[in-house]
Amino acid sequence: MSLLNRWIDEGPLMNQLFVQNLSVIDFSYFDLQRGILGESWIVDIELSGGLDDLGMVFDFGHVKKKIKAIIDEEMDHRFVISKQLKGLEIKESKGNIELNWQNTMGSYQHISPESSVLILDVKTINTKSVANYLEELILKALPDNISKVKITLSQENIDGAYYHYSHGLKKHDGNCQRIVHGHRSMIEIYENHSRNTTLEDYWSACFRNIYIGTQEDISKEFEIEGKSHTTFSYTSEQGDFSVTLPTKRVYIIETDSTVELIAEHIAEKCLAKNINNHYRVKAFEGVGKGAIASCS
Repeated sequence: MSLLNRWIDEGPLMNQLFVQNLSVIDFSYFDLQRGILGESWIVDIELSGGLDDLGMVFDFGHVKKKIKAIIDEEMDHRFVISKQLKGLEIKESKGNIELNWQNTMGSYQHISPESSVLILDVKTINTKSVANYLEELILKALPDNISKVKITLSQENIDGAYYHYSHGLKKHDGNCQRIVHGHRSMIEIYENHSRNTTLEDYWSACFRNIYIGTQEDISKEFEIEGKSHTTFSYTSEQGDFSVTLPTKRVYIIETDSTVELIAEHIAEKCLAKNINNHYRVKAFEGVGKGAIASCS
């Protein structure tokens, strides 16, 4: 079929623009089986449509600024939860939101400014449901020549140890102060300058599906139906924050939970067991960034 006949039969030819690795969304969501889960999803995008007066579907510079800004504002460093989650109670008042729910592990409560939470009316929070939500949102903000947005969300391909963790940084002046956001992170541990995969596996198990909390932020420890629970609370620049979750999903450190201090914590714990060795911990915070701590 000639291009002319194809244009007559099917309408004008559609052009596509793509950007790979547009952004990484670092956030947490609730998984019914695993609990509060820190995650890092890589964002790829395709835009379909006719060419504008400049011969473009959409300027690459605008993709990186406008579309990335929409994604970051809507999802990055937020706690995402399904509105259809059985038993979920939602209370909103004066710009704040309180969520209460349960699973087989225990009870949960999340209190924060509304801007820290994204509630999606979907059955399950996963890459497909979130991509569909973002596609609809982004398409509304684009010029009329663009007829379709395709978002692909994926995890980093990690050949080795990794873990999912959530946390909040009360002293941070940005969105890291939100009490439940998280990351999917790889880890490398060197003992006397050689990789020690046994230690990597141990720490990935310690931090898998965990909430890393700071000791001084604990406001309450209690039991519900024989199950231990812990509440972390603090006030930061954005407002009042609190999260309660089963203690079995909590790892407590004495310091704040920046990636620098997490790397330092792991290195010191390794050294405490083998004081004559040298340790170098490369802890990632999501994709392609992190901190290194060394001690001997």
